[in-house]
Amino acid sequence: METEKSVGKVIWHDITKIEKGSFKGPLFKKGHCIREEDVPVLLDLGKNRIYSIELEPGDLHEDEAGLRLARAVSGPGLELQGPSEGRFNLVAARRGLLKVDVAKLNRVNQIKDIVVSTLHTNIHVEGGEKVAGAKVIPLVVGEPVLRRVEAACAGSPVLAVMPYRKIKPALVITGREVAEGRIKDGFASVLAEKALFYGMEAPLVDFAVDDPPVIAGKISAFLEKGCSLIIVTGGMSVDPDDVTPAGIAGAGARVVKYGAPVLPGAMFLLAYKGTVPVIGLPACAMYFQNTVLDVILPRLLAGEILKARDISNLGHGGLCRGCDRCSYPHCSFGKGGVRS
Repeated sequence: METEKSVGKVIWHDITKIEKGSFKGPLFKKGHCIREEDVPVLLDLGKNRIYSIELEPGDLHEDEAGLRLARAVSGPGLELQGPSEGRFNLVAARRGLLKVDVAKLNRVNQIKDIVVSTLHTNIHVEGGEKVAGAKVIPLVVGEPVLRRVEAACAGSPVLAVMPYRKIKPALVITGREVAEGRIKDGFASVLAEKALFYGMEAPLVDFAVDDPPVIAGKISAFLEKGCSLIIVTGGMSVDPDDVTPAGIAGAGARVVKYGAPVLPGAMFLLAYKGTVPVIGLPACAMYFQNTVLDVILPRLLAGEILKARDISNLGHGGLCRGCDRCSYPHCSFGKGGVRS
């Protein structure tokens, strides 16, 4: 009906106002009863006609459909917010690792009239952070569409925020020049800062000369103390006296991958002694703000057991741009790791 004749009618969907650079949002919410003073405002928004709908059996209004969609894709560690303009936001209920089943997400988005948009998988998120948005395109959606969505999401969540474990980290700093006090160590402060950020215990620190049995002994000693993450720094290049990989292997750790398609961080090594990750960390972590360690660490803290292919898949997005003003993690760095 014409807007001038719509006084007393109920709006069936949010009516949005957009002001460039200052405002975008619903000026009139669904369910609002139109008053005389609303008419000129609606006309200014370009609403010359107001439409009413009558739901047929099996039809779902966008709010009900959007809620079912959001619930279908949502897993542990998430809360729903909305609706606003037919959209529901999925918000992290805790800080942790965001996991997105990308293949399942793509299948959901191939269903007609369905939109689910997320952040990248395998990134750290804070509690209260928006990680996804879900909505249906039309104002009314048929029940079969939502049944297809729910069937596609069955079995495992499309999105989840995994909590970090309580970790007792240890740091073995290699290099005779450091062990003998000839130069000052630069690694301990780096790991201490990351441990604080991720809620780990304060790291235990020890030093080792460049000798595989000595390095292996330091690793074994930390394992006996119950450390659940061990990082061995330095000695990771191809020089003959760079023996950290040999020391890690000598401690009985199973090497998963030596070398990562991440720059900075190519000489990274990941091994496991039982279920305890043992990392060989190249010197770049001492000089660059973000490296391969920042990409891998949240996944280890969430309890993932990484395989060689998980590291190999990091090449897409593995190049840091080295921006003058770092915006990580709000950039492309480390956003790979998903098999195509």
